[in-house]
Parts: sequence; structure tokens; C-alpha cells
Amino acid sequence: MYKVGIDLGGTNIKAGIVDAQYHIVKQASVPTQAERTYQEIVKDMAMLVKHLMEETGICEEEVEGIGIGSPGMIDAKEGVVVYSNNIRWDNVPLVQEMNSYFSCPVKISNDANCAALGEAKAGAAKGVPNVILLTLGTGVGGGIVVDGKLFEGGHAGGAELGHTMLVAGGEECTCGRRGCIEAYASATALIKEATRKALIHPESMMNILCKNDINNMNGKIPFDAAQAGDKAGKEVIDRYIRYLGESIADFVNIFRPDVVLLSGGVCNQGEKLTEPLNQYIKDKCFGGEKSFIPPVRCATLGNNAGIIGAASLI
Repeated sequence: MYKVGIDLGGTNIKAGIVDAQYHIVKQASVPTQAERTYQEIVKDMAMLVKHLMEETGICEEEVEGIGIGSPGMIDAKEGVVVYSNNIRWDNVPLVQEMNSYFSCPVKISNDANCAALGEAKAGAAKGVPNVILLTLGTGVGGGIVVDGKLFEGGHAGGAELGHTMLVAGGEECTCGRRGCIEAYASATALIKEATRKALIHPESMMNILCKNDINNMNGKIPFDAAQAGDKAGKEVIDRYIRYLGESIADFVNIFRPDVVLLSGGVCNQGEKLTEPLNQYIKDKCFGGEKSFIPPVRCATLGNNAGIIGAASLI
């Protein structure tokens, strides 16, 4: 038997057929074209899945179900996307709409939840029962796996790790509050701070790496500058590690998971990111080194995590 995983994004719809060992048998994608009605987008999702079935010769009777990871606030119990800014959806009955194309079960969850579940089933936390995953991208998403199952809270909007408070009254966040983790630990926040520092310090290597065009700033540049001994670059990275480290320590104190995973473009820095974080949280978590301190690692599945995790909802 097989499962289908769909990763719905603001730019692309990615879908894959997944076998019992969580290997993707075949996958494909189509543009989301998010300005369209949800009915048109869901039809494309369904047609993409049917195309994959035809390509592989797998019929619907061989499919246990279809899982969908969607951005935004998800009511998994009712099968509704309550709100998603990425695709401008409000109260979309996603499961009901997909059921008009398929008779097999359909389940949905937040895309970051699916990424966490995918890593727990087949990635960097394979076989590990308790996992926290933070996605460090434009924003900060989060997924929680407890005893091998997703923890989403009692109602829609739970487990939004990126929108927990880090600095009361601090930087403005996209959610409308000030001081959320997202405003300090996202890739967007890293680039914003690196840009600010580079403008203040024209002698910084970050300006050379930007080719003296601040619009070329990215998340890799401050890491490269810091490693080369650039003072301003080091200040940017030290600040980023401090804020992300404090956030991780909080989640460790609440959940005490077996492992903390990080995903997103910032994770291309590998040990330059995880090594200082592992050192930082040693004395920040309750009990210090007398307690269990989970390792901080980078996720390994990349773009496949969402598909595998969505399929694992079934």
C-alpha cells in the first residue's frame, strides 16, 4: 500500500507517492498561482495526484490516503484551512473539496508540522520519538512530535513556536505582536541585522562580500565574514546565536525532546550554526549539564520533508 503527500506552498504545489518505507516513489510539482480561487487550486492538486498515479500505475485502491501540508492556521479535526496569508485563504474546507475527487481518507496539517513529522519518520530524527523542529526561513515555523505523533494543541493555531515571545515590546513581527521569535531568529531577521551592521560599518567584510551593494545581502554572508574574523560579522552571528539559542532553551525546558532540528536556508551553514548553539544551550536549559540536553541538528530531507510528513498524516 502507498500514501500520497502534498506540500502546498505559496509558489508551488508539490506532491509525491510514498511507499511503506517512506521512500518517495515519484513526485511532481505545478505552480500554485495563489491568486486563483481555492477550488481551482484544489483541482490542480487533485489532477497532480491523478497524474502521479497514472505515471506509476498505482490505482486509488492501493492508496491508504492523502495527506496535505498547508501554510497557515489549520483546523486538522475539521479539515479546514482557517487562515493562510501565503495563499490568501480564509476558512477553506480543504478536506471536503479534495474528497470530491478521491474516496480515500484525506488529512491536513500545518506545513511545518508535516516537515517535523517527515524528519521524525525518515530524516534526521528517524526512530526518535520526541522531536522539536524549527523552520528558519522568511518566518519561523515549528513542529512538535511527541511519542512519534504530531502535537498540534487542542485547537487550531496551536504549536506556533515562532510566535512565542522572546523580547517583550521588541521588533515588530508579521503577526502583529512585537518581540516574537520570528522577528529575531528567522532568515529575514538575520539578513536585516546583517544589512544594518554593514551600513554602520562600511569597513566590514560583509560589504565586500555583498560586492558593495547592500541589496545582495544574504544569510551566508555574515557567517562567512565572522569566520574570517570580521568584527561586525561576528557581532551579527553572535546576536543571532544568542536569540535562537534562548528560544531553543525555552522549548527544551517545556518539552525536553530527544532532539531539536533546524531546517531552512540558514541550515546550509551546518556546524557553523549547530556547534555554537549546542554550546550555548548547555547552561541555559533548566538543570544545565546535570539534565538531559538534546542535541541540536540540521534537518536532512530538504524539500522532501513536507511530502513525506504529509503522507505520514495517514
